[in-house]
Amino acid sequence: MIPQTMIAMVLTGHGDVDKLVYQHDVPTPQPGRGEVLVKVTATAKNNTDRKAREGLYPTRDKGEVTSFAMGGEPTLTFPRIQGADIVGRVAAVGEGVDEARVGERGLLDFNIYADERRDINLTPDYYGHGADGGFAEYVVVPADQFHHVPNPDLDDAELAAMGMCSYQTAYHMMTSARIKAGERVLVTGASGGVGTALIQLCRIVGAIPYALSQQSKAEALKALGAEAVLDRSDMGRFEERVKAMTGGAPLDAVMDLAGGDMTDRFIDAMIFDMNARSDYPRLSIAGASAGNVSEIMWTRIYLYQVQIFGVSHGTREEAEQLVAWIRSGQLKPVLHAAFRLSELHEAERYFVNRGSDYLGKIVIVPDSEWEAHGKAHGLTA
Repeated sequence: MIPQTMIAMVLTGHGDVDKLVYQHDVPTPQPGRGEVLVKVTATAKNNTDRKAREGLYPTRDKGEVTSFAMGGEPTLTFPRIQGADIVGRVAAVGEGVDEARVGERGLLDFNIYADERRDINLTPDYYGHGADGGFAEYVVVPADQFHHVPNPDLDDAELAAMGMCSYQTAYHMMTSARIKAGERVLVTGASGGVGTALIQLCRIVGAIPYALSQQSKAEALKALGAEAVLDRSDMGRFEERVKAMTGGAPLDAVMDLAGGDMTDRFIDAMIFDMNARSDYPRLSIAGASAGNVSEIMWTRIYLYQVQIFGVSHGTREEAEQLVAWIRSGQLKPVLHAAFRLSELHEAERYFVNRGSDYLGKIVIVPDSEWEAHGKAHGLTA
C-alpha cells in the first residue's frame, strides 16, 4: 500500500547544508498520464546537487548566485527535492502506462527534455532541479525515461552509481568531440563520476584514455582502463610529460572537468605537432573544478583550429545507448560508498572534503531501504 505521506530531504533555499531539511510528512506524489510512481531504493549524489544548492551556476556575473537556467527563467524553486540518478521499483502507473510495469526495477534518464527530439538537447534541465528528484522515498517520473535494468549482478546502489548525470555527460563529451577508435584522450578529474565513466566509455569505443589525477589513485584508474595516469599535483613541464606518456604523439582530444589555469596546458598538449594529427584538436568542457575562468590567447585557438565543446547534458539517443551498454555488462559501477538519506548533510561534507582514497560515486539510500540496499556499501562495511 502506498502511503499518503513520505520522508524526504527537502532543499528550502540557496545556502549551506542547513538548507536541506529532513521532513517526515511530505505528500507522496501521484503519477499523471505517461508517468510512473517509483519507490526509491538508491540515488547517486552528483556535484550538481551542491552547485545548485549553493547557486554556483553564473553565466554573466562571476559572483552571481543563481541556478541552472538554460531554458530562460530558473526552474529551481523552493521547496525542492534534489537527486537526479534514481534507481527504484515502479509502485504505481499513471494513465496510458502498462500496469505490468509495476514492480519493475529501473534507472532514470535524469533529463527534463524540452521536446521530443532524440538527437539534441538545447535547453537542458533535470530531475532534482526543475522537478522533484530522488532524495525521498517516492518520486514521479516519465515512464519512457525510467529504463528497465533487471541485471541480477548489479544491486540497486551499484546501478545508481551508473546514473545518467555522470555517464550521459561523459558520453556527450565524447560524441560532441567525435572521439574515434585509436585516438589518445586525456581525462581530467578522472577519479570522479564523470571521469571514471569517460575512461570506461573510451575503451568501449576503442579510444585510449589517459587520466589526470592523484598518483594515489593511479592503480585503481589503470584497473578501470586508463592507459597511464599523470599526476595532477605537478603540472610543470606538462607537454614533455605528455610526450613521454604517448611516445611523442600529441593528444587527440581532452575531456576537461577542471578548467582554470590548466586549460592552456591542455591545448599545448594537443597542438605541439600538427603534422602528426589526423583531426582537429578538440576540447570538451563539462566542469570547472579548478576555476571558472581561463585565460587563453584566441590566436592559439583559431590558428591551430582548436575546437571547443561545452557540454552539460546529453540526448535521448545517448541515454538509450548507455542503458544498452549497462544491460550488456560493458559498463561497470564505480561505487565509493552509500549513506542513509537522513545522513545527507554528512554525505555532502564528505563529498566536499573527500580524501585521496576517494574514487567513484556516493549513493544515498532511504533509511527504510538501508538494510536491503545500502548497508553493504556503507563506509564501515
